[in-house]
Amino acid sequence: MCAKLMATEEVNKPPPLPSYPQLIINAIEALNDKNGSNKTSISKYIESKYGDLPAGHTTLLSHHLNRMKETGELVFCKNNYMKADPNGPPRRGRGRPPKPKVPLPPGVLLSPARPRGRPPKDPNAPPRSPKPKVTSGTGKPRGRPRKMARPEGGIGGSSTTMTAATVRPRGRPPKVKASALTEVSVEH
Repeated sequence: MCAKLMATEEVNKPPPLPSYPQLIINAIEALNDKNGSNKTSISKYIESKYGDLPAGHTTLLSHHLNRMKETGELVFCKNNYMKADPNGPPRRGRGRPPKPKVPLPPGVLLSPARPRGRPPKDPNAPPRSPKPKVTSGTGKPRGRPRKMARPEGGIGGSSTTMTAATVRPRGRPPKVKASALTEVSVEH
């Protein structure tokens, strides 16, 4: 009795689910559309043939369709998936193809590649003396000349010395406060 019960359970048990890439290929072959099959039709075919599917069936299907498209197993055209033509040209990746590598003659040894970045300083090296200043030979110092101080009294003023009180500080002058304005207006 027990053996008979187990045999009926095995007969009623659905066949094991193949891998998703195999499911997708089987669905495209079974649908046999010359323009290819879209994701919805592939999903409906798989659901009708294998009733018991994992919970994340649509996510798994999308993932495997994208992966098969990137590897070249499927061709994606006008929102439809088709099997890649085995006699067609190989699928090129994105970007510029790499240059062909020229083989080295036999007996040539390559030195290991240098690491990236600036090499570290040698801690045992003696300290270097500062470089002597190099002059251009014209007698003029390098760079932009310094601003000359303006004479007091504006243009044509008699005094050429500048005092600390008349020199304006750098930047924008501070905002005048409202209380200072009222005092000034009252004095007038």
